[in-house]
Amino acid sequence: MIHIAGRNYEVIIDHKNGWKPEAFKERYSEVLERYDYIVGDWGYNQLRLRGYFKDTHPKATKESSISSVQDYLNEYCNFGCAYFIIEKTAAGKQPQPQPQAQAAAEE
Repeated sequence: MIHIAGRNYEVIIDHKNGWKPEAFKERYSEVLERYDYIVGDWGYNQLRLRGYFKDTHPKATKESSISSVQDYLNEYCNFGCAYFIIEKTAAGKQPQPQPQAQAAAEE
């Protein structure tokens, strides 16, 4: 489990030890927050990140749904490269305290 930018992610696939937490943290961008999955692949010692939606997500297109990830790996990644897939967990966003609850807690 990794916590970044207020969200929690879980590694669901780690192919050929592609998951490197420090490299992921360095490459992570706010743009990826909207996706349900993040795929990271290694080529020439450089990590590339790409986001995917669940197949049922309203914004999912054929290319951006997780069911097309194998096509991406076959067509755009180096043959046999190390890669990982992480999934945003349901507890991905930390709940914000309610103003009323804060006032009651201060008393």
